[in-house]
Amino acid sequence: MNQVTCVDKLKILADTTRLGVLQQLQFGPQSVGSLIDVLDVEQTLLSHHLRILRQAQFVIAERSGKHVLYRLAPDILIEQNSLNLDCCVLSFR
Repeated sequence: MNQVTCVDKLKILADTTRLGVLQQLQFGPQSVGSLIDVLDVEQTLLSHHLRILRQAQFVIAERSGKHVLYRLAPDILIEQNSLNLDCCVLSFR
């Protein structure tokens, strides 16, 4: 996706796994293994969702030794439990 519209962003976050990934990453960078444990999903499914989140520029992948850590993209997290989507702010309860 080149230019992700507000509607596109909300559609992406309508999936509970992708939303769960963003909820977990608000606490800091995490590996695929830790996300799998918390979200209770298979690695192939999580990889699919992480690819979509990377393409939409919600998350950034960074290599750390043998692992890849995922973190929220800059300016997404405005405070714990709130994400800036540019078009709106998403708050978790």
